[in-house]
Amino acid sequence: MGDRGTDNHSEVTDFILVGFRVRPELHILLFLIFLLVYAMILLGNVGMMTIIMTDPRLNTPMYFFLGNLSFIDLFYSSVIAPKAMINFWSESKSISFAGCVTQLFLFALFIVAEGFLLAAMAYDRFIAICNPLLYSSQMSTRLCIQLVAGSYICGCISSVLQTSMVFTLSFCGSRSIDHFYCDTRPLERISCSDFFIYRMISFFLSSIIILPTIIVIIISYLYIVSTVLKIRSSEGRKKAFSTCSSHLGVVSVLYGAVFFMYLTPDRFPELSKVASLCYTLVTPMLNPLIYSLRNKDVKEALRKILGKKILLLNSILTVT
Repeated sequence: MGDRGTDNHSEVTDFILVGFRVRPELHILLFLIFLLVYAMILLGNVGMMTIIMTDPRLNTPMYFFLGNLSFIDLFYSSVIAPKAMINFWSESKSISFAGCVTQLFLFALFIVAEGFLLAAMAYDRFIAICNPLLYSSQMSTRLCIQLVAGSYICGCISSVLQTSMVFTLSFCGSRSIDHFYCDTRPLERISCSDFFIYRMISFFLSSIIILPTIIVIIISYLYIVSTVLKIRSSEGRKKAFSTCSSHLGVVSVLYGAVFFMYLTPDRFPELSKVASLCYTLVTPMLNPLIYSLRNKDVKEALRKILGKKILLLNSILTVT
């Protein structure tokens, strides 16, 4: 039986991404929604990175982390959205075996890196609010680079392990993946392998990835809340909370969707697809809006850039 599973696994050259089970006439509407959201992701995250890199006033640890968050959001949404949009127009909706491996690997890399980066951002806010006099010395350029590099390295190691585990399973049943991208749970559904060892290792990996980041975020914010409540002026408390509320909102949306997707029983595939949308498209779209609309420095930098563009355009029009 094991030989037959192995043979069938070796014969798999492609998969079919089923996507959303809706009427065909709704595919155009879904395509337009995906296109609009992806365009906003590109505009927002590229814009955020451009603002941070061009304005010297934003050369601080917080904005260094924000720039990397935009980079991660841009790339992992780009791993998912273009293929999903193509499949709305495709009859076959197929993805090659190598394409599926690549998609899962890159998505796992960036989503895990984002988790660790959000923990680093929580630590940054903890130092800024609880130990402001030591902020410049403790959050040095070297430490910031190490935290970001560590996030990517952890994402890469986790992704290598997760992807290699998934694609050593035997796919001897249907090739149809009931999802709009290659993910672990939908791939498990079409495998005929024994999942006991796989799930034990997967649970262990999830624990060492999710628990440390959650613990860092929770402890950081407990200290932050305790410190902010001791501030006597209401204006000071409001300013301190406003710098953290954006980050806390992003963390809540991301981890809420991830917990629903991976820690609840796999009984409702359509609900899982909706939850996946939250962290594959909605969160990358909202992050630049949340951080820019609630951040005075970013808004001022954006006005400065737009002002220069308008002056340049006026000078060109005057010359012509």
